[in-house]
Amino acid sequence: MNRRLYFLVPDVASARKMLNDLLLARVEERRIRFLANRGVLPADLPEARFTQKTDIVHGAQTGLILGGLVGVIGGTVVVLWPPGGLPLQLATILATGLVGAALGAWMASLAGTAVPNSRLKAFQGAIAEGKILLMVDIPFRQVQEVTELLEDRHPEALRCGVEPTVPAFP
Repeated sequence: MNRRLYFLVPDVASARKMLNDLLLARVEERRIRFLANRGVLPADLPEARFTQKTDIVHGAQTGLILGGLVGVIGGTVVVLWPPGGLPLQLATILATGLVGAALGAWMASLAGTAVPNSRLKAFQGAIAEGKILLMVDIPFRQVQEVTELLEDRHPEALRCGVEPTVPAFP
């Protein structure tokens, strides 16, 4: 299971040095991401992905649950009071639940693309001031080692916490 470390960095030069230190500590570049105001990050710093910038994942999860719930309720209503007296089986509830979950996840993820990531709300003020957010996804066993490395070598960086679980796919 991975953990996501958050650090606020004052400028691009400091961010570049932190990237180099993380690479020397054998953290893969694909696990290191920076988030800043548009136009601040140079091309050599790995920018945060779309799934990290927006609330698409949270929206899909919420839509999956709510859509499935609405589908099950709708299917139950249709089975209990069938339209036109058609005999419907209980499998109708399962089918409407699955269709509702799929539609809910799709529609809510579309809405989530227009919203900034809710997990990053605490950092929006600092990013607006020109700071750069470093996000590092590392295995649990390396959290202490990487945290100590960054705190020792970069006193200018502000440690902003650890996210308990990071999904494997983003």
